[in-house]
Amino acid sequence: MNRWGCHLDNVNVSGSVANSHYEKFADGRVVCIDDEIPFEVPQGWEWARLNEVCSYIQRGKSPIYSEIKRYPVVAQKCNQWSGFSIDKAQFIAPDTIGKYTEERLLQENDLLWNSTGLGTLGRMAVYSGFKNPYGWAVADSHVTVIRPLQLFMNSFFLYAYFSSPTVQSVIEDKAEGSTKQKELYVDTVKTYLIPVPPYNEQNRIVAKIDAVLPRILKYGQSQDRLDKLNGELNERLRKSILQEAIQGRLVPQDLAEEPASVLLNHIQEEKQKLMKEGKLKKKDLVDSVIFRGEDNKYYEKVDGKTLEISEEIPFDIPESWAWVRLGSVVTNEAGLAYSKDCLTDRSQPLIRVLRGGNIEEGRWSIKDDDVIISKKYVKDSLLLKRGTFITPAVTSIERMAKTALIQEDHHDIVVGGFVLMIKPVIIDNALLQYLNLFFQSTYYKKYCISITNKSGQAFYNLSRQKLMQCLVPIPPEKEQFRIADKYSQLTL
Repeated sequence: MNRWGCHLDNVNVSGSVANSHYEKFADGRVVCIDDEIPFEVPQGWEWARLNEVCSYIQRGKSPIYSEIKRYPVVAQKCNQWSGFSIDKAQFIAPDTIGKYTEERLLQENDLLWNSTGLGTLGRMAVYSGFKNPYGWAVADSHVTVIRPLQLFMNSFFLYAYFSSPTVQSVIEDKAEGSTKQKELYVDTVKTYLIPVPPYNEQNRIVAKIDAVLPRILKYGQSQDRLDKLNGELNERLRKSILQEAIQGRLVPQDLAEEPASVLLNHIQEEKQKLMKEGKLKKKDLVDSVIFRGEDNKYYEKVDGKTLEISEEIPFDIPESWAWVRLGSVVTNEAGLAYSKDCLTDRSQPLIRVLRGGNIEEGRWSIKDDDVIISKKYVKDSLLLKRGTFITPAVTSIERMAKTALIQEDHHDIVVGGFVLMIKPVIIDNALLQYLNLFFQSTYYKKYCISITNKSGQAFYNLSRQKLMQCLVPIPPEKEQFRIADKYSQLTL
């Protein structure tokens, strides 16, 4: 008799006195275990420790792997809830068999339980020798082998019990170790409480599970698709609202309002003024006017030349709106270029450098691993100012076009050289709010992706010159306010 003093024909773990459960030990002690019993079982069932219904519970043994690959060693990656996979096993040489005792060789219907790690901890499979053409196999040290008493316990019943969400939810609680690595020790596994139905009832339960499982899996797949759709619904709705916004369909037009052309004229006047003051470079003085002719076609007048651009216009906009090249309303500048040697200098004051990973859709954030550089290497003109948009210029295709608006001046933050600063010519609240929505639109994102060039294995370069050629639909100034207000109401 072992320490639990329990056998299948005399299970002492589950004894009922005044509806309580008690456990009798080999030394005669009797302990109430009500706090361990997870649920009530039908009459005729009993509770037992796993060790009482198994002939063998032991962690595997990792061998020294050989280049002569012949016999499989079951590792954690072999175990999936969908079954056991010999294809994912590691292999050892034929002469290794002599180093294992007979009990360590896996037997038909052994339970293989992953006993280390996070995510894979507690995952289980039932070993099938019929799926193993090599004749024998062993488990490595990350897998606990559980060998039920086949005359009394159906392995697939135990598999069903341990794979249930109720049991899996407490697996990690019983595991030991750090947040990075958890481990189920053999003594812990042996003392798990399990419900024990009569053997014939175990078989009926397993047969019923096999019968209904295909339907459950089908329903589960349907539920997964529904959950995925629900999870994506908000994002799809947001994108749809943004598209409606930039096409002039989110709010009604007011014919009494000044058309967008008035705002564009104001921007051109401001550019001329900045040019005379030496605050604007000649390359930024784009002389482009887009208009619709009497033939209902679109034309662009650039440097005295007029060209038809109807095929470039992506969609229709209201009469009071106007199309404009992005470079006509903004300037662009790359962020701070620096060498790694500069980063060792910690002379005060220090400046934070934002990179592409700091930028999300419409927002930005600081991170623990941000680059910090001494102010002596940073020009004041590069410090982030209110009204500046920042976007990655060299990044992954997934992050391309993510753009954030800087809402206030920052005396201690810049962006790195692989980030682009887009600066509107006039800092107008209505235009800033509208451009912030425009830069999050699917139309803008697709345009940016279309003008990128691949750089290396995982990164793409955004063409600044082509970016400034992006066609932007501009609403009247008052409508810009209404669009931003309506969008905020619909996306709360």
